Amino acid sequence: MYKDAIRLKSEGVHFESVDEKSGIQAIQRAEPDRPVISNSPEKHEHEYIRHGTTTLIAAFEIGSGKVHGSLLPTRTSEDFLNFIIDRVETDPKGQWIFIMDQLNTHKSPEMVKWIARQCGITNALGKERKRGVLESMKTRQSFLSDESHRIRFIYTPKHSSWLNQIEIWFSILTKRLLKRLSTTSVEDLCNSIQSFISFFNETIAKPFKWTYEGKALQA
Repeated sequence: MYKDAIRLKSEGVHFESVDEKSGIQAIQRAEPDRPVISNSPEKHEHEYIRHGTTTLIAAFEIGSGKVHGSLLPTRTSEDFLNFIIDRVETDPKGQWIFIMDQLNTHKSPEMVKWIARQCGITNALGKERKRGVLESMKTRQSFLSDESHRIRFIYTPKHSSWLNQIEIWFSILTKRLLKRLSTTSVEDLCNSIQSFISFFNETIAKPFKWTYEGKALQA
């Protein structure tokens, strides 16, 4: 799928990698950083004041490298559904493919019902923990992964989060911003993250060169 990303983009298919980065701390260093001097790197104060946390739900456009993010105090199934709705509403009639991990909030009954409405599916969906599509996470995942749907999800295997390209971008965010950031509030933290996303999209964004061939890894 990753190797087909450029082709899919040229055909108008939206192909995005999605996940949450939770517990991002608004940290204020107890003392200012010591700048770089001859033969000595920049030094950071290890003691800090914690001002709270936020959660970033983000989507990485695999064919372009651009990122879209939403900062929230929680990471519920409703939060995730609303994020997916916001993404799809940028092209409500288009075809969408989302790659994500198998977190339970990514397979909620509400997500199934919304996808069914968007795809014009009128068949009965059953009842949660009882029967039909809504019966279990396994049945909901099968429905959400259906290739015939205009909006569908691809779930990475368990314990394989590294297969989700948004994780690469989260690493960039941590190394280039969060690791060195000192902030006095969650609001300032969120503003810094949003500013970084804008800067990234304007100056750095490009597709990742994906080299993994899909072959089984050796122990």
